[in-house]
Amino acid sequence: MGKVAVVTGGAIRVGRAICLALAREGMDIALTYRTSDEPAKQLVGELEALGRRATAISVDFNEPAPAAEIVHDAVDRAFGRVDVLVNNASVFDASPIGQITLEQLEHNFRVNAASPMLLIQKLAPLLRAHYQPDDPSTLGRVVNFIDIHVMGQPLSGYLPYNLSKAALLEVTHTAAMELAPAITVNAIAPGVVAWADSYTEQMKRNYMTRVPLARPGTPEDAAAAVRYLVRDAHYCTGQIIRLDGGRLLT
Repeated sequence: MGKVAVVTGGAIRVGRAICLALAREGMDIALTYRTSDEPAKQLVGELEALGRRATAISVDFNEPAPAAEIVHDAVDRAFGRVDVLVNNASVFDASPIGQITLEQLEHNFRVNAASPMLLIQKLAPLLRAHYQPDDPSTLGRVVNFIDIHVMGQPLSGYLPYNLSKAALLEVTHTAAMELAPAITVNAIAPGVVAWADSYTEQMKRNYMTRVPLARPGTPEDAAAAVRYLVRDAHYCTGQIIRLDGGRLLT
């Protein structure tokens, strides 16, 4: 039986590219989505056309505990195993100081930190179920998406988002210690790998003046980093890959 990857926020943009990349590596895919019903259905068809089993799970990560249960039960019924968990789903809403509400803080924390944490906890028994100490290919794998802006250069106007992604960074480090040696837990800290809808053309131009590689990243760049962490990085846990074209250096 092939390996199974769970990709949250998998229907569009970066999540879609990750699903396709892992399917091409021979993995069956369980992807989650909240509102992207048609893209999710279309992607399931594409994954099946690649010869893989696939399922799409409608879930709202603003309710972290029920969401983790839904994902676990759906994946267990469909596949009976999980080898990879990619926590990609997130919210990214501007909220400058002076306009921040408790509701915004809680919403960002639920989706961006609490849900990934509870998913890791809920799926850990499945992620470690096939581990054999003498075979690194049997390691369970977790990949969290954080952000370069929680690594020393905060993004102004997005404090609730920054707080929640910083919490996910700590989830990565702590889970890496607690789940070793059967499961690796790493994170990817992207700069721009898919422009947010809120970015104007001027904002994009301003951003690119500070990227040494002189281009925005792509969803495929993110998918390649995930592929490395789940396929090749046998002796890597608790680490962060900065996927930013050098942006954090400027």
